[in-house]
Amino acid sequence: MMKRIKTLVVTTIVGLTAGAQTTRCLGGDISLLPSYEEQGAVYKDFDGKTVQVLPFLKQQGWNAMRVRLFVEPQYAPQKHREEGVCQDLDYVTRLSRRIQQAGFQLMLDFHYSDYWADPGKQTMPHLWRDTRREDLPDSVYQYTRRTLLALRQKGVVPEMIQVGNETTNGMLWPQGKIDWKRGTHGWDYLCQLYQAGCRACREVCPKARIVIHTEKIGKWDVTRTYYQEMRRHGVDYDIIGLSYYPMWHGTIQNLGQNLDRLEWLFPEKEVMIVETAAYYSHDNDRWATPDKYAEFYPISPEGQQQFTRELMAELSRHWNVRGVFWWFAEENACGNTLLPCWVNRGLFDNHTGRALPALQEFHWTVGR
Repeated sequence: MMKRIKTLVVTTIVGLTAGAQTTRCLGGDISLLPSYEEQGAVYKDFDGKTVQVLPFLKQQGWNAMRVRLFVEPQYAPQKHREEGVCQDLDYVTRLSRRIQQAGFQLMLDFHYSDYWADPGKQTMPHLWRDTRREDLPDSVYQYTRRTLLALRQKGVVPEMIQVGNETTNGMLWPQGKIDWKRGTHGWDYLCQLYQAGCRACREVCPKARIVIHTEKIGKWDVTRTYYQEMRRHGVDYDIIGLSYYPMWHGTIQNLGQNLDRLEWLFPEKEVMIVETAAYYSHDNDRWATPDKYAEFYPISPEGQQQFTRELMAELSRHWNVRGVFWWFAEENACGNTLLPCWVNRGLFDNHTGRALPALQEFHWTVGR
């Protein structure tokens, strides 16, 4: 029996390796870039020379970009619009076309909400607020299919599609919420929602790889259970998508251990870090005090650079990790007042617009 198990695992690994991309994805979520450009943001290279963002990032070795999509962001509360929630279908279509025409792969990120979908909120969009529970999976299917058809008609076919965003606690609350205190409660229905979205992706974009995205890689028991439930319910997807931020998800060493565990338990799946970032400052930051989140790395450009160097060294040693995306890489308050407060986790300095030194460390280790 043990020999048969080993043979199955080796065969699956060989099959995945042969079918996976020979080039790993390296990129970022740049969903607010057009808004920054329209507001006059000034982007500069490491030497202070003004640059165009997409060609500059191409020169840094980036080959993929991620874009979020909200259902109807005009219904987002004002505080979330001030945080950059504006990505409706027209906006995303224009940006996605630019990305692909510039030679990047595209990851489309369905939030299935009118504003941020994350561990603390998965708010039902205005469009479905009166939809019956039994009809909601079909609504997800129809919306996903309709959106992808509209993109395809404009010449945009994503290479990767996220069905939901940071969905460890479920999505489309309250119907699709997972109650972790009650064991298996909620999984059957959540997976119906996933299956509906994934089916639409397979029908309209059959070559696209589908991502299921969670944000608890620092808690192995939660991550393991989640993807085991996806397997148990037969959810049709390709990529385990993870958020990893050191201030919330622990050390890089712990991340590496859990990536090893994913490799053993799910050898048939690719893994991508679809969101990562670290602070370089807390200037004009309404969410943090000067020393907050400094447990592992100093809150400085040098601390962000150190984090990036260590992260990429760790990710490069895992054969199953096929991509990494920096979240909100384009943040840049130089020359504009687009956001009233700053996040300070991007790769351009909010004061000067210059590329930060972390960007020089954001690359795959040679030979991996």
